[in-house]
Amino acid sequence: MRNSQPRTGPPRLYLIPVLSKALDILELLQTENQPKSLEEIHQRTNISKTTVYRILKTFTHRGYLAQSENGLYRLVSRPRKVRFGFGAESSDMPFSEAVRESLATAAASAGVDLVVLDNKYDADTAVRNAEEFVRQRVDLVIEFQIDQRIAPAIADKIHGAEIPLIAVDIPHPHATFLGVDNYRVGYEAGVFLAQHAKNNWRSEVSWAVGLEIKEAGPLVHSRIAGAFAGIRSKLPQLRDERYVSLDAEGLRGKSHRLMLDFLRKHPKDQCVLVAAATDTSALGALQAVREAKRERDVAIVGQDCIPEALDELEVPGSCFIASVSHEAANYGPQLIQLGLAILNGQTVPPYNYVKHKLVASGARTKKARAPK
Repeated sequence: MRNSQPRTGPPRLYLIPVLSKALDILELLQTENQPKSLEEIHQRTNISKTTVYRILKTFTHRGYLAQSENGLYRLVSRPRKVRFGFGAESSDMPFSEAVRESLATAAASAGVDLVVLDNKYDADTAVRNAEEFVRQRVDLVIEFQIDQRIAPAIADKIHGAEIPLIAVDIPHPHATFLGVDNYRVGYEAGVFLAQHAKNNWRSEVSWAVGLEIKEAGPLVHSRIAGAFAGIRSKLPQLRDERYVSLDAEGLRGKSHRLMLDFLRKHPKDQCVLVAAATDTSALGALQAVREAKRERDVAIVGQDCIPEALDELEVPGSCFIASVSHEAANYGPQLIQLGLAILNGQTVPPYNYVKHKLVASGARTKKARAPK
């Protein structure tokens, strides 16, 4: 039997050094109760400046500290975790789901409670969800809904409750905007379509078709306006009457019906360029083109880079030739950072843009084959 002997010496301390340093900084600001610069905190605590900087940024991100325009840090009283309300566009829309997942991950990382309600691509539902956010008294609302006609009603309810509002992709009154630069993503899609026509059809184009979402308002419409401007920049000879806008509402079924009807009305017209406001519309148009057996006559560019669109870009000979990625994974971190900055009283720009990039057909295959 092992002989048990009492341990001698000082007891072992199970401490986390960086946490102790973080608490030293927090206690310093709490005790002196006045804003301090990074340099002053570094000198007073004797903690390395790099560590002080990272701790201050973490506390600011989590809402425990606020940084003023002159760079000073001050303690913020936070009796509880903040709660953000997120009105998701629709759980049936792949891009909306990607934004929701990105936001949920970023919220968990930042220690923000997230209340998610599905707007179901429906105006009345979006209004009821806004009322529910007000009833629950969330600290901030992030609104992602498609119908600009009811944006003022939603914004009025939230603003009337004195709750800050961030609008995703569709501008709302009283709201800070976060989304893509709609005109620019459209323009780059149009330039790519026109270059395809120059490379493959000797610049001979019969029609430029835009599949837009009228209810989303002028900002999202500028995706199609930008696409047409991009085509004109490369194909100035294409006459204005050869540009056609169809209101597909961002829906696959309606895009399919409109495109099929257009192709049946123009059975002999070759070389048709299609700029879609979303990949969902682009995939509906693609279905119509295949049913009409007109793939050689059409080139399609979408927006969003949803998984099904990326898979289609890998299909040899597909007339779906590109999509503009709106980088859905970046929405969440930017929305959380923007929301916390607003709650901390920081001045934020009224319009905030996410990065985008055009992804052409075969891009994943080419990347896989690239030499290491």
